[in-house]
Amino acid sequence: MGHISLIGFMGSGKSSVGKELAKLLPSMELIDLDTYIEAMTGRSIPEIFENEGEAAFRQMERSALEDIFMTGELTGSQYILSLGGGTVTTEACRRMIRRNSTCFYLKASVGTLVRNLETWPGDRPMLKGGKSLRSRVEELMTTRAPIYEKTAHHIINVDSDDYTAAAVDIITMQD
Repeated sequence: MGHISLIGFMGSGKSSVGKELAKLLPSMELIDLDTYIEAMTGRSIPEIFENEGEAAFRQMERSALEDIFMTGELTGSQYILSLGGGTVTTEACRRMIRRNSTCFYLKASVGTLVRNLETWPGDRPMLKGGKSLRSRVEELMTTRAPIYEKTAHHIINVDSDDYTAAAVDIITMQD
């Protein structure tokens, strides 16, 4: 089994599904890309966005993916990667993800995303901008959904919020 990448909009359950996968596949290490970047830079994601902007952050995502995939090649380690919602907006990242992992798009409706983001709001720089949460999610999903679908090897519907079932589906499709 190779690396597994989880993509999808913020609030789609990438972290939750990743944790379930890590329980079911204990030989694989779970890496949350945002957490990896925060550890690498010593700064929070909102701080990076505020001080350096989105373009600098997207370059950090690319560098982090290169490091992770290279480390896996060198050590023979296999990873479950929970990627940021915008990671695949960078073409170089999309190519790396498709080439080096089996990629799963955790697809959720706008209603599910809004509900999850209201329940677990966090500090999400891409949702700032004065629009309502629903409007901002709809706006970003208009551009991102086709990219998620094009990048993914498989699509998993997560509107049911049954993250254990989603993890089992991923393992079944991965084999």
